[in-house]
Amino acid sequence: MRLGVIDVGSNTVHLLIVDAHPGASPVPYHSQRSTLRLMRYLDEQGCITEEGQQLIIDAIREAVDTVARIGVDDLIATATSAIREAPNGEQVLGRIEFECRIRLQVLSGEDEARITMLAVRRWLGWSAGEILLFDIGGGSFEIAQGADEYPDVSLSLPLGAGRTTVNFLSEDPPPREAVSQLRAHARQVFTEARETMFMDRPAPTRVVGTSKTIRSLGRLIGGPANPVTGELAPLHYTGLREWEPTLREMPGSVREYLPGITPERGYQILAGAIVLRTAMKVFEVETLTVSPWALREGIVLRYIDLLDGSGATAPSVA
Repeated sequence: MRLGVIDVGSNTVHLLIVDAHPGASPVPYHSQRSTLRLMRYLDEQGCITEEGQQLIIDAIREAVDTVARIGVDDLIATATSAIREAPNGEQVLGRIEFECRIRLQVLSGEDEARITMLAVRRWLGWSAGEILLFDIGGGSFEIAQGADEYPDVSLSLPLGAGRTTVNFLSEDPPPREAVSQLRAHARQVFTEARETMFMDRPAPTRVVGTSKTIRSLGRLIGGPANPVTGELAPLHYTGLREWEPTLREMPGSVREYLPGITPERGYQILAGAIVLRTAMKVFEVETLTVSPWALREGIVLRYIDLLDGSGATAPSVA
């Protein structure tokens, strides 16, 4: 079957179309992104502005047109932290449904962590053992841990790369004081999270990072992905530490020309690097395995798992 997934995130609207069936690895058929950077389109109350709403609608329409042109057996459309946390999120969802004729399913932070862990476990296999997962989005940073396909403990923190850029690194390039403030804030949040949620967990066998931000940092520091397996080199704490001063001195318009950094990530990759390195420091992680599979692949896998084998439509992904 051919399945489409539209993911409305804080930074992009991403359409992924795959060919998949139970018992097999999903095969990508088409992928496209539209840049949003919604954290720049929030008013003082955190509501998504008219301009931001129009960006979402235009991007979803473009994705829906592509789906209609290619043709899929089913389409899943989800939204994450930007719409989930906006005070006018329900209004925005209603407008999207009215203008685009598509209903978005809003995933909670726990949903994101669970579905992403499923994707990571399927990619790495059971031999990976106890996994500690870091997932950086535009608005939130998910952490999860467990030895099964779904985590035993997970939480979502407001430390996404886009959010922290807007809140702490608004100057481009930012002054050292702003970088220090972001690092101190992230350290406090991660320390509290570890002490309250993760201290009773066993030491992880593998620490894994997902998301476009982490994959971009992986390509920058470790080189391009293996052309056969799609795997990236491990991401080392020392590599992040060595690259951070260079990223800090560059404006976003220059960072986007670095290896592995796309134009929509250039402005926020520094914040992503700072937050990720701080998380690795607090959780005492020296090396991070970078998974090419993340939330969208997890949505596909969950959907396939829930098929009854007769071609019936699967239940909700969450």
